[in-house]
Amino acid sequence: MRQSAVAFLAGLLFAVGLGVSGMTQPSRVIGFLDVAGGWDPSLAFVMAGAVFVHFLAYRVLRWRRRGGGADAAGLARAPLFPLLADRADVPTRADIDARLVAGAALFGVGWGLAGYCPGPALVSLASGSGAVLAFVAAMAAGMAIERFTSARARGETSEQTTE
Repeated sequence: MRQSAVAFLAGLLFAVGLGVSGMTQPSRVIGFLDVAGGWDPSLAFVMAGAVFVHFLAYRVLRWRRRGGGADAAGLARAPLFPLLADRADVPTRADIDARLVAGAALFGVGWGLAGYCPGPALVSLASGSGAVLAFVAAMAAGMAIERFTSARARGETSEQTTE
């Protein structure tokens, strides 16, 4: 319950931040991508803030894993990350494959055409806009298609993918 409450509060804070920064407005995103016209750098500042916070958190996590969090006797102190889970899930793959490139390209094209990425689109659902509803429906359909095709490629049945 506590983990769900914290996740809800983090999502709510993220939603408020997107709204306050204006990142739920497709015109902001399209203005950022329009480097030849009336370029709007506000999205760059939002991204830089997010990258900076992640950079710091990731460095602290790596430092703690290397033993930087041990006291003078060599005993590990209480972990700094994560607070509500047994371990932190850190990516282990560093390779770039065709699925990654294709997914990034598809994401970028959708982002550039619609002016939405998943977070702001979900926040913008509250507006009831038909364009947002269509985007989120298409996004959900794309996620379902990817899950289905990936499961088929691995030879799983539908019952195995829902577990």
